Amino acid sequence: MEDGKYVDGSFYFYAPNKGAPVIFAVLFAISCGWHAWQCIRYKCWRITGILPWSALIFVAGYSLREFGAFHYDKLNVFIASLVMVYAAPPLYELSNYFTLSRILYYIPYHSPLHPGRVFTTFGLLSAIVEALNANGAAYMANSSLPKSKQDIGRALLKTALVLQLVILGIFIALALWFHRCCLKAGLMPHNLAVVLQTLYISSTLIGIRTIFRTVEFFSTIDIHYTPGTDPNTLSPLLRYEWFFYIFESSLMVLNTYLLNFRHTMRYLPRDNAIYLAEDGVTQVQGPGYQDKRLWLVTVVDPFDLHGLLRGRNLKERFWETHKDERKGGGEVKSVLQPTDGAEAEPGRK
Repeated sequence: MEDGKYVDGSFYFYAPNKGAPVIFAVLFAISCGWHAWQCIRYKCWRITGILPWSALIFVAGYSLREFGAFHYDKLNVFIASLVMVYAAPPLYELSNYFTLSRILYYIPYHSPLHPGRVFTTFGLLSAIVEALNANGAAYMANSSLPKSKQDIGRALLKTALVLQLVILGIFIALALWFHRCCLKAGLMPHNLAVVLQTLYISSTLIGIRTIFRTVEFFSTIDIHYTPGTDPNTLSPLLRYEWFFYIFESSLMVLNTYLLNFRHTMRYLPRDNAIYLAEDGVTQVQGPGYQDKRLWLVTVVDPFDLHGLLRGRNLKERFWETHKDERKGGGEVKSVLQPTDGAEAEPGRK
């Protein structure tokens, strides 16, 4: 059917394209398999294991959308596909939180907070967004529910989208703060630069997608579709399917393959106790970053503002006190994972 043309009985508004979901399901399936292989190759399931699962959720979402293209009057299929497509992108964001955490472990002396708190704090916020997304999409998409229930769904999605943009902004600001500290110190080895560039590109792709979703949602938030509503008065973002495939599907495909081609663990050590010495060349096996506060306290107060007010320094400058523990004349190469090339070797810019 012609894109943008209303089809009676379709929960999508139009008759969904029957070929595009197959293409995107296959693309995400390939990326999923590639991510799984990389997790095995670099022994990093704990760090990047979320990537194959994120891609797999997209595979499920587009598979359901393909089924919905032939059965576009099936409400349950429509809701399930919508929830899957909404649920996957925040998981890619969660992967980026892991990446920044690992970067801060690698350069601990320029970290603005305990590296482990990046994941716990942003991960908790991401879990909240994920719950709001899933429940909001399910409530909003179900036109058989009373208006009050649909309004709850709209409110949940509105909150989730705004919160996701705020969290992303704070996350990027934190990464830029760290990046600036490294540049001021003249410390930007090739492997660190590559990982930071990948982080920025991925966050930009996710950010554009989230902005699109936010604009789409806010342009339709006050619409309560009834049998008497003229479908041609709806926002073009709802009436034309190509918006979805450009600003959702294509951006997320680019993001997942970006993380395939520039996989974090090609450039950084698996062990977070290994850090780059301040000479910008030597990799050292250290004791690791310590935070002896209760776990819940570290989540609520990741910057240890309470300790700062009391004059207690959270940072234990272990990189200044254990230089005699360096192996092999100061270099720790034996514990690094195999890489695809010389890009994992540190070196001053």
